[in-house]
This record gives sequence, C-alpha cells and structure tokens, in this order.
Amino acid sequence: MKTEEFNYYLPEELIANYPLEDRSASRLMVYENQLEHKNFFEVKNYFKEGDILVLNETSVIPARLYGKKQTGGMIEIFLERILEGNKILVQIGSSRSPKVDSTLIVNDKELRVEGRQGAFYILKLDNEPLDFFNSYGHVPLPPYIKRPDEEIDKSRYATIYENKELQDSVAAPTAGLHFTAELLEAIKNKGVEVLKVNLSVGAGTFQPVKAEDIKDHKIHSEYAHVTSEVVNKILQAKAKGKKVTAVGTTVTRALESAFHKRTPSDFKGYTELYITPGFSFQAVDRLITNFHLPKSSLLMLVAAFVGMKEMKDLYNHAVENQYRFLSYGDAMMINKKNV
Repeated sequence: MKTEEFNYYLPEELIANYPLEDRSASRLMVYENQLEHKNFFEVKNYFKEGDILVLNETSVIPARLYGKKQTGGMIEIFLERILEGNKILVQIGSSRSPKVDSTLIVNDKELRVEGRQGAFYILKLDNEPLDFFNSYGHVPLPPYIKRPDEEIDKSRYATIYENKELQDSVAAPTAGLHFTAELLEAIKNKGVEVLKVNLSVGAGTFQPVKAEDIKDHKIHSEYAHVTSEVVNKILQAKAKGKKVTAVGTTVTRALESAFHKRTPSDFKGYTELYITPGFSFQAVDRLITNFHLPKSSLLMLVAAFVGMKEMKDLYNHAVENQYRFLSYGDAMMINKKNV
C-alpha cells in the first residue's frame, strides 16, 4: 500500500495546544454498530460486567534539555533511550552538528559526545541519567504543539495512573490522558477488570512514514512488558465472550506482541511489531485512541483495526465536526472490524 493513502487534510486550528480543564470533558467519537458523538466521561456506559480494560502505566521522563556547545551555539537535546554506563541516546537540534569527542553544556554540567548511531548521538554524563533529566529536563511536548512547556504540562501530559517506578517514556500514552480517578472507579464498579501493561513510548512515535510504500518503512522499536497474569486474564475473558478494550495504540502494540507468539504468553523486551492493514488482531477487541497525524504508523494501526474506508470516513467526519486532534485532543472508541 502507498503511504499517500494514509494522508488527510488536518487544519492547523484543530490541533489542540492545551488540555481541557477537565480531563474527561473531551469529546468521544464512538463507532461500534453506528456512529455516535459523546463526551468522554460517557465511555463507562459501553462496558459490561466481565469486560477487560487495559492501561499503559508508563511514566514520562522530562526528556528535553536546552544547552549549548563549547563554542556557544545553542542546542536542544531530546532523549531517545537511556543506555548503560551513564550514557544516553539522543537527538540533537543545532545549527551545526556537534563533533564526536566534543563537550555540550546543560545547566553548567558537561555532557561528552561519545559517538553517533545513525541520526542519533551517544552522550556520556557524570550523573545518573534519570536524575539528570528530572533535575534539568523539560516536559517533552510533541513537535506539533508549537509552544514551550508550561507548569500545567507537568501534571496534564501524564496519566493519573502512571507508575513512577516505570519512568521510561519520552512521550505520553495520550489516550489515557482522558481518564480521571472517578471515571476509572465508575468503570470498575460495573464489574470491569482494569489491567496494566508497560510500553516505553519512544520519540519514533512522532515520526511520519517517509517511504513511498508502507512495507518499506522501518518501524521504531519500543520496550514492552506484558505479564503472564495479564495474558491469562485476557484469555479467560475472551473465552467467555467478553470484550478487551485497549487504551491507546501503545497498549495495542504491547498486547499484540504478547499474543502473536505461537502460544500467547508474557512478553518482556523490545518489540518491532508493525501493525498495518491486513494484520490479524488476537488480543484487542476495542480501541480507545486519540486522532493521529497523517501518514503516521499510528494511523495505519487504526486503519488495520477498523478498516481502511472506515478510518478515512471517521477522520473526515472528525475534521468536519471540529474535533480536537493529537495529544491534547479528543478521542475515538472503535470496534475491531470483523474480517
């Protein structure tokens, strides 16, 4: 399939630059047997006793740093991954690429450029990397949010159920931003079991697919952990005809990585699962997700889940009805298309 088939017109004014005051006041487009327009807090009405809701409990690192080269040139550093030995893999924005063995300065602290890895740089710190980013880093707002991070982003570019012990993502699992503690409690009170997985969201989630044909795209890898307990509970629920709802594309990628083995089992490691139309979903029956960028791998996942024609119709409908798009935007809930 051609990448251009996943293009659509996204008016800039529909990109949400700030979150709503109330998390659950976002709009929700529901496509099950018919198309409905709801508020997100009404999502609880679509769950039945015995259903499963799966969340990504990852926590976001303040992954953006601002600093300078020894020559005085300003730089922006964006974390991709923490490596061993106080080393980090990063993207660097600069008027001129820094040289290997040069020194970068962030808040009077020195970071040494140790090497290159494709488009990325390997930096060596004197401090433990996570401590360093928590001390000097900024909230890693996506590139389509055209403003500096602010105080509000520290609490709102994060889910209310994040596990601070799993601070390993450089982007938020944004479908989960709509949930409040009260809404989750209301869902649990209906007899729904809420399960958690971890997928470390990487910067690659923002990368557009540049290959002319989607099969030629090299998908970014991300670390995922799905326990055997989660797998077994999903298998038991599905055996009883209950629905498994994934909150976001990150949960979907994690679960399908665990279920696309010869025998579904726990998964712990890096996944390069690339979900495009024609993919056979084994774990997820229903998906809650935000509206994604044109020509992105996330949009391809949605098309694989709901159907290509249906995806295009839903996105056209969202634009026509002035839904708010991307990380701080509105959400949709869609059923898996029966093939």
